[in-house]
Amino acid sequence: MKVVLFDIDGTLLVSRGIGREAKRRAMLECFGATGDLDNHVFGGKTDWGILADLLAPLGYSSAAIGREIDEYEAVMARHMNAIRADYTAEPVAHAMNLVQILRERQDALVGLVSGNTSLTAAIKLEMAGFQPRWFLVGAFGNESPERADLTRLARERASDRLGRRLNGADIFVIGDTPADVEAARAIDAVAVAVCTGYAKRESLADSKPDYLLDDLSGFLARVLG
Repeated sequence: MKVVLFDIDGTLLVSRGIGREAKRRAMLECFGATGDLDNHVFGGKTDWGILADLLAPLGYSSAAIGREIDEYEAVMARHMNAIRADYTAEPVAHAMNLVQILRERQDALVGLVSGNTSLTAAIKLEMAGFQPRWFLVGAFGNESPERADLTRLARERASDRLGRRLNGADIFVIGDTPADVEAARAIDAVAVAVCTGYAKRESLADSKPDYLLDDLSGFLARVLG
């Protein structure tokens, strides 16, 4: 049994601004400030980590943000649902087909490792035509400021679901940033970088993934077999 863990933004879908606007509204409601939100680069980070970066100059520690993260997640999801009709999200090329094929295989378990919070991840997936229930395990950006912690959590949850301890060779982490590759390395998983998102091909190559794909169409033949 192989576990395939997808990043969301830039790997499965493109959501075109709804995340930044929902963050803006939620940060103002929960913290009264947004910091330098307009210029902040989200790729490869978790929502908890993004808050820590943006609010550190205002005196918020990561631990203090962690104490507020559950409320923040709920508020952000409320705002995202309120504005979703004004935004679009589309699957990345070949993503929908690959997820459907993997779901039908008896030797694959499909999951997520996303910097989005669990509630906003579900909203984005639905907007792009995916069903959150298709992804049987996951770890999300409200659970740690560090992305590597999320791959560790996802491995534990997949191991619990399958009833056995998973080796790194059993797990494939697919993402579009060097941070995804680094997070895969944290659990000795197979790191698959895909050039459909926000990082340039050169930076992905420099992160030395096990596989570097132009898009997800090559995953089955080149990676999983």
